[in-house]
Amino acid sequence: ILAITIYFVNTVINRRSEKIQSLLASLTTNAQESYSGIRVIKSYVQEKAMLGFFNANSEEYKKNAIGLARVEALYFPSITLLIGLSTLMTIFIGGLYYARGTGTIDLPALVEFVVYINMLTFPVSAIGWTASMIQRAAASQKRLNEFLDTRPDIQQPATPVKHTIAGDIRFNQVSFTYPHTGIKGLSSFDLHIRKGEKIALVGRTGSGKSTVAQLLLRMYDPTSGSVQYDGLDVRTLDLTYLREQISYVPQDVFLFSDSIAENIRFGQAGVDRSAVEQAAKMASVHTDILSLAEGYDTVVGERGVTLSGGQKQRVSIARALVKDPGLMIFDDCLSAVDAKTEQEIIGHLYDYLHNKTAIIITHRIFSLFQFDRIIVLDDGQIIEQGTHAELLEKDGYYAELYARQQDQGEEA
Repeated sequence: ILAITIYFVNTVINRRSEKIQSLLASLTTNAQESYSGIRVIKSYVQEKAMLGFFNANSEEYKKNAIGLARVEALYFPSITLLIGLSTLMTIFIGGLYYARGTGTIDLPALVEFVVYINMLTFPVSAIGWTASMIQRAAASQKRLNEFLDTRPDIQQPATPVKHTIAGDIRFNQVSFTYPHTGIKGLSSFDLHIRKGEKIALVGRTGSGKSTVAQLLLRMYDPTSGSVQYDGLDVRTLDLTYLREQISYVPQDVFLFSDSIAENIRFGQAGVDRSAVEQAAKMASVHTDILSLAEGYDTVVGERGVTLSGGQKQRVSIARALVKDPGLMIFDDCLSAVDAKTEQEIIGHLYDYLHNKTAIIITHRIFSLFQFDRIIVLDDGQIIEQGTHAELLEKDGYYAELYARQQDQGEEA
C-alpha cells in the first residue's frame, strides 16, 4: 500500500510541478515585458489592463502552488500514519497470538518484529521525501533541458578553414527562406562585391536587404546557392574567426547595462580610452557623451534606456569602428539621426572606409557618399544597379525614390 501511495502521489507532484514551472515562466515574462515596455504601456494608458493580466497570472500560479502544497501536506503525514499503523498492527496481531498462548509466537519474537518495523520507518519515510524532491527537481530540469538540448542550426564545420578575409564577396544564385515564418528573403540572388568597394543596398521594407547581412555573418545558411569570401564557401570557414573580421551595426541597436566606454569597447578588451574616444568622434557622439554627468563612465541602463534613439545608434556605430575590421556592414543604422549629424557621420565614414570593403544598407539615399555601386533590391532580387548618376539616368525605382526623398527634404 505504501509503495502504491508513493508512486501515485509522486506522479501527481511531478505533473503539478511542471504546471507551476510553466506558470512561473509566464509570470516572469509578463513582469519583464511590463518593465521593459513601461513607456509604451503608459502612453497607451494600459496600466490597469497590464495589472489585471499580471494579477490573473499571479492568481493562477498561487492556486496551483497551494494545490501542490496541499498534496505534500497530506503526503508526508500519510506516510507516517501508514508506518504507525503497520507498527500497531504488528503489536495487535502479535499480541493476540501471544495472549492465546498457542506457542506460535513468544514475547521476544514480538519485540523483534516491532524493532524491525521501527528500523524500517526512517528508510521508508526518507524514500517518500526524496521521491517528492526528485519529482519537483525533474519538473524544473525538464524545462532547463528544453533549452540546453537545443542545437543551433549554424554549426562550426568539421574542418574549419581559418581564412583572413581580403574583401572579395560573391553571392551565387542564392535563395533563402526564413525557416520559422516561411518568408522568402532572397531569390536567385547574384552579386559580386570586389575588395575595397563601397556598396549601398537600397530598397523598400522587406526587399531582402537585411537578409544579405545575415547571410554574410552566417547567422543563417542559404536555402540554395552559396555565399563566398575570396572564392571560399562561407560554410567551410571558421565561424568565430570569420565574425571576428566583420563589424556589423544592426538595425535593432542593443546596448548592455554598462558604461558607454565598455559598450563601445565591447569584445575588444585591449582597446584603450583614446581609441574609444576617437571612434566616438567619428560616430559624432563624443560631444553628447561628454555632456553626460559621468562622461564615458555613464552607465546606460538596460538596452541603453538612458540614451536617445540617435545616441544609441551612434554608440553602436562607434562600437563597430573601434573594432577596425576589413569588412563593415551597416544595416539602416542612421534612421534615428538628424540630417546634420548624418552628414557628419557620412563624412567621417568616407575617410575611414578608404581601404575597407563596406556594405551600407539603407532606405534613404546618401548622395554625398560616393558609392562604387548602388544595388536596388525588390522582392529578394536585384532590379537595378549602378552609380548614383547612372541610376538617375535610368529613371527607374531609384530615381523615383530619390525624387520622393528630395520632395520630403530628406536628402543627406
